[in-house]
Amino acid sequence: MAQFSRRHVLGLGAGALSVLRFGSVRATEENGAEVHGISAFDDLKYPADFRNFDYVNVAAPKGGMFSTIPSTRAYNQSYQTFNSLNAFILKGEGAQGMDLTFSALMVRAGDEPDAMYGLVAKSVRISPDKLIYRFTLRPEAKFHDGAKISAHDVAWSINTLKAKGHPLIQVQMRDVKGAEAVDDTTVAVTFAEKRARDVPLYVASLPIFSKKYYETRPFDESTLDTPLGSGPYKVGKFEVNRFIEYERVKDWWGANLPVSRGHYNYDVVRYEFYRDRDVAFEGFTGKNYLFREEFTARIWATRYDFPAIKDGRVKREQVPDERPSGAQGWFINTRRDKFRDPRVREALINAFDFEWTNKTIMYDAYARTHSPFQNSDMMAMGPPSPDELKLLEPFRGQVPNEVFGQPYAPPVSDGSGQDRSMLRKAQQLLNEAGFVIKDGKRMTPSGEVFRIEFLYEEPSLNPHHAPYIKNLGTLGIEASPRVVDAVQYRARVEDFDFDMTITRFSMSTTPGDSMRAYFSSHAAKTKGSYNLAGIESPAIDALIEKMIAAESRAELTVACHAFDRVFRAGRYWVPQWYNKTHRLAYWDIFDRPKNLPRYQIDASGSGERVIWWYDAAKAGKLEQAKP
Repeated sequence: MAQFSRRHVLGLGAGALSVLRFGSVRATEENGAEVHGISAFDDLKYPADFRNFDYVNVAAPKGGMFSTIPSTRAYNQSYQTFNSLNAFILKGEGAQGMDLTFSALMVRAGDEPDAMYGLVAKSVRISPDKLIYRFTLRPEAKFHDGAKISAHDVAWSINTLKAKGHPLIQVQMRDVKGAEAVDDTTVAVTFAEKRARDVPLYVASLPIFSKKYYETRPFDESTLDTPLGSGPYKVGKFEVNRFIEYERVKDWWGANLPVSRGHYNYDVVRYEFYRDRDVAFEGFTGKNYLFREEFTARIWATRYDFPAIKDGRVKREQVPDERPSGAQGWFINTRRDKFRDPRVREALINAFDFEWTNKTIMYDAYARTHSPFQNSDMMAMGPPSPDELKLLEPFRGQVPNEVFGQPYAPPVSDGSGQDRSMLRKAQQLLNEAGFVIKDGKRMTPSGEVFRIEFLYEEPSLNPHHAPYIKNLGTLGIEASPRVVDAVQYRARVEDFDFDMTITRFSMSTTPGDSMRAYFSSHAAKTKGSYNLAGIESPAIDALIEKMIAAESRAELTVACHAFDRVFRAGRYWVPQWYNKTHRLAYWDIFDRPKNLPRYQIDASGSGERVIWWYDAAKAGKLEQAKP
């Protein structure tokens, strides 16, 4: 998701600078515009007096339970387990759903690409140079213990996350100079010059913690103590590694705000944890949890024939995904000498027969991924436009010549599972790179046997690795799978201790500062970052800055196209597949708004956790229909 992780400098320094910044805040912001919402390009759909988002049902009843298994993860979270209620640091395995227990300054609108509107913040005044955002807090905002949320809490939270939060948070806050409480109800956030356009959006989305609560507790330690929150839910029952429940706060201070009406309708939200996908599926058929997004084509095609499906007690549907489909593939760790030559990496791409895998293992359910911006207008197509060439020309001679022609696309096989022409090309590339065959084994230029270990945590991925490993074997490469538990997997990936590993992350509809966490040279050296391939490219770094500096959506799209060409030319991954829909299955006790928002507001994009609701009448009929 991103995963995965979406990841003391300040100390005395912040205190020393606060007096100086305080004066500049007042002087700079006198003529700043006060607004009720923010977006990357200052375009907002909803006026200041809007009553609710268009896509919600404000009359949705409250009650019932929603239960599911994790389908996304961020920062230190795992799909399979948890052992900590601190989900915003590197240590521990953070519990899914902890975001429900905290409030943020602002929240996203699901029917706009990136617009945000006030939750804890009533409004924000933006300085003319857009380097200082001064948020005015709502007087009614409070923590679960009844204490008011003050500007001191907000400033402490922002500064602490920048200094001690998960490395991915720190990367995305690189352009945040700091936050200070101007008074009890006003917090000023100062940004660096040439900051990414989405950094204020990111800061506005961060959880707000109680400064007083952490006066006697370390923030950056894994813990099972329930932190003091201010969100629509609070932690309820849980058993480590098994399940966690969140109970709706019946008198939540933010329930009647425009951004909250029609949201948070369940009395209980529960996450179940399973170590094995097949066992998790059986848990769903036994009604151990109520909602499931299906990620395995084989299961979707062959196993949704159990009695509750046949008699209508379980509904099954596919919801279109209109967002960028993201990047999924085997990422190649270029920090290791054996993978530094792009010809070797291209050979690894040629050894993977997607067409056979899709047809034989995945029931032709997927399309091939080419780009991290797949399924969006940010993906490069055809030769570069004149505007793209302006961005690319400074790097001519530093990047492959193909960047100035058609963007790279992985080869299409004959579907046999061992396409001879693709394997011959792979062999040729390896030989050219000095990886020759000796005594039947492929050797590196340093004289070592060329070995590849595939690291992953899901045994259900064995069928996808087996034919790929077989093809690598025909090239003389000794490839082997390594399945580890979730804790070990996350530890090794965060330390970049792998040869190749599968991951999937989705790009924002408005890419900005988060691109640094995935692709920048700085992130390549940052433990826990999303830059699994270890990409260190001056051209990519520069194009990320062009994306960040874009003044319009048109400029941003051009910069994305240029970036995409250079990234794809680098052969940093073996692209896998994507699906243009979300496959959903759920026990028929829910209802939902008629028109779902286009942009993501929940794991599957359909808002099942926050804007659907429990239907007591349906639940009653379901109980009567039990076989």
